[in-house]
Amino acid sequence: MVRTVYRPGRRRWALVPAGVVLTALLASCGGAAPERAADSSAPFSPPPPPPVFYVDPDSEAAQEVDRWERAGRAADAETLRLISTRPSAKWLVSSDAPVREEVDSYLARAALAGQTPVLVIHNVPDRDCGRQDSGGAETGQEYQQWIRELAGGIKGRPVTVVLEPGAVPDAVARCVRDLKKRLLLLRDAVAVLKSTGTARVYLDAGHPGWISNTASLATALRQAGVGDADGFALNVANFIRTQDNVRYGHRLSDALGGDVRFVIDTSRNGNGPAAGATVDGAPSWCNPPGRALGEEPTDAPGLDRVDALLWIKYPGESDGACRPGEPERGDWWPEYALALARNAAG
Repeated sequence: MVRTVYRPGRRRWALVPAGVVLTALLASCGGAAPERAADSSAPFSPPPPPPVFYVDPDSEAAQEVDRWERAGRAADAETLRLISTRPSAKWLVSSDAPVREEVDSYLARAALAGQTPVLVIHNVPDRDCGRQDSGGAETGQEYQQWIRELAGGIKGRPVTVVLEPGAVPDAVARCVRDLKKRLLLLRDAVAVLKSTGTARVYLDAGHPGWISNTASLATALRQAGVGDADGFALNVANFIRTQDNVRYGHRLSDALGGDVRFVIDTSRNGNGPAAGATVDGAPSWCNPPGRALGEEPTDAPGLDRVDALLWIKYPGESDGACRPGEPERGDWWPEYALALARNAAG
């Protein structure tokens, strides 16, 4: 369960008033110092450490907290801070934007905060096999150039990259028009990103409910360059519980030789997946009700072969307009975000 609230940007120290310094000097020289008014026997409770991963102070949730506070929704704003004060990933999904400048600006802000940003690259040609917008780069050549522009924005700064959610599992499921080309594009992307010297790269490998044949998935991951990456990613934008992902990750890691590490998306898996294939007439992976935030993002999860628990899918962004009145894919949905936070806090 999510409990502790950390507010980024809060000062952890302040200038010491001159009177306090003078009192300390007098005491050290034998002068009398005033008696303490506070109970010195009370245990010291240090403030929580700042997150390792980058917390964007201008995120959708942070902006919503400000709006709700101004509107008098103080309790809801406080609950939503369970999202706004946690690190989550930035998705890069289009070749239209100047991606080098976008990455450079984002990493610069993270560097000022002393935190490591997490990027999700989701722009491979024919992505998602028609399940949603089927967007992505128009051609393989366009994608390769875009990846190189993106890598140019890293500029020797640390970054964690989740590469192409769904791209390898879709290849294994044979819904990709040109399987060999897909895997070669991913291998090239891994090589370009690793050439920056500071990017940790995790190839997406789906989740336990997608590809049951881990041997076939391992073969595709090898062809996509997982041996040159830092590992693979599981559960991106899904709801499967962490322990189930760990077991599946161990099976996949064993199929890859036993020493391959992985990361898990815990952004919305606090209550696990919805039951059944559909909920209220829509796919159960699309904005299912009753879900909750999962474990806190951390680079020290204490789980065998797990490098990090991450919030890769931003909690509160819609999975798509799967039911009447639901926002389009990727749009911010504050009431869904609030429900995720309430269920986690509850």
